[in-house]
Amino acid sequence: MANEDQFKKVISHAKEYGYVFQSSEIYDGLSAVYDYAQNGVELKKNIRDYWWKAMVQMHDNIVGLDAAIFMHPTTWKASGHVDAFSDPLIDNKDSKKRYRADVLVEDYCAKIEAKIEKEVKKAEKRFGEAFNKQEFVSTNGRVVGYQEKIDSILKRLGQSLEKEDLADVKALIEELEIADPLTGSRNWTDVKQFNLMFGTKLGASAESAMDLYLRPETAQGIFVNFLNVQKTGRMKIPFGIAQTGKAFRNEIVARQFIFRMREFEQMEMQFFIKPGTQKEWFEHWKETRMKWHLSLGMGEDNYRFHDHEKLAHYADAATDIEFKFPFGFKELEGIHSRTDFDLKQHEEFSGKKLQYFDHEDNASYTPYVLETSIGLDRMFLAVFSNALVEEELENNTTRTVLKLPAVLAPIKAAILPLVKKDGLPEVAQKIVEDLKWDFNVTYDEKDAVGRRYRRQDANGTPFCITVDHDTLEDNTVTIRHRDTMEQKRVKIEDLKDIIKAEVDVKHWLQKM
Repeated sequence: MANEDQFKKVISHAKEYGYVFQSSEIYDGLSAVYDYAQNGVELKKNIRDYWWKAMVQMHDNIVGLDAAIFMHPTTWKASGHVDAFSDPLIDNKDSKKRYRADVLVEDYCAKIEAKIEKEVKKAEKRFGEAFNKQEFVSTNGRVVGYQEKIDSILKRLGQSLEKEDLADVKALIEELEIADPLTGSRNWTDVKQFNLMFGTKLGASAESAMDLYLRPETAQGIFVNFLNVQKTGRMKIPFGIAQTGKAFRNEIVARQFIFRMREFEQMEMQFFIKPGTQKEWFEHWKETRMKWHLSLGMGEDNYRFHDHEKLAHYADAATDIEFKFPFGFKELEGIHSRTDFDLKQHEEFSGKKLQYFDHEDNASYTPYVLETSIGLDRMFLAVFSNALVEEELENNTTRTVLKLPAVLAPIKAAILPLVKKDGLPEVAQKIVEDLKWDFNVTYDEKDAVGRRYRRQDANGTPFCITVDHDTLEDNTVTIRHRDTMEQKRVKIEDLKDIIKAEVDVKHWLQKM
């Protein structure tokens, strides 16, 4: 299936099975704003819980926080967002459409990457089991040429953005002959900077109202509470503060479904460390975060690190964990060494000391910060798009199956009476009543059992439990596994342990 077709199928499936709806759809919706439906809200919660358990519960020196969305406006002056939180904008004069200039260039590079993938697949087919991908991409002349071109383009883009040389960004777009994706026009305006923050007001009357911003990130709520948490929790460096929550950005081009939205959710952890130790902690969190991703079993080849060519003004190291979405490798999580920029800025603007007294060194200092930041909505899309597959079966039919990691699946088991009579629904309901104390389960009695299996496959449910006439005799049921379609006869009393073995967070996180 072509990547574009696959992505359309992801969007369609998300709506059809109650995962994601367009916000205010009956009023034609809002651009790049989405609602999580009955299954989507469960999947999103499970991803959030999986992150929280790994990040907070499993670390003795990391605690949680839930800071308010509204913050004093000086917060955003201190953080640099008022003056520098912008994206390079470019308009097409013919189509009147607006784009992010850097994204146009990155999409151009993604097309070259697609050519590399094509060459790799051709070589895989040609050489079979003897194929060595790493050797091929590093020695094949055409592939090496493609990669050198990508590296050269992205390096120039990074340098131009760092120097704020917007004229060169436009020149690069023109040199690459990048066209408007909709019309093919190459008639571009100059590149300009566009601030991404949403403004609002706080107050009872227009005259006395204070100008505020909806927070564009969750990190600043952690920084302004650094000392509160450190003192009340008697935290010793190194320690971390984690939080999840909504952030808001007035994106120039919000697209690709829930990948880039105007209202989104972040899962962030700011790790406070002794100055001079940032390099080792940067490597530590790179490794730790990649292990967390890989624990979900979504395929090592679908992840890669991408070191930043252009560093933010506050950072001395930065990398992204990129995931292979249906539209190519894109950022999923950022790991940044933020130095002491944030705490020092808030010290300066607030007039309050935000320092840590180190009893071992008998000295005070401003801690450095190591940040891990992942978009919950992007993680949702990564999990969902990776899980959706069409399988050809031995009887020449196909099935659509959503192979969600069982630990994240919204519904863990569906209980199905074979027929709606003879006391089978009553037994099935009793199983539901017992299991729902430990798992999110559902009852399904509509249609033939084969059709119900297919429905639960498409919904991502790991187990189907069928109650039949033999159940009345021997207290056993048939349990069917979603991924293998294997069916086993088991005792009702063993169901809880069987399901737990597959969906328990401990079982998954121990892979780290």
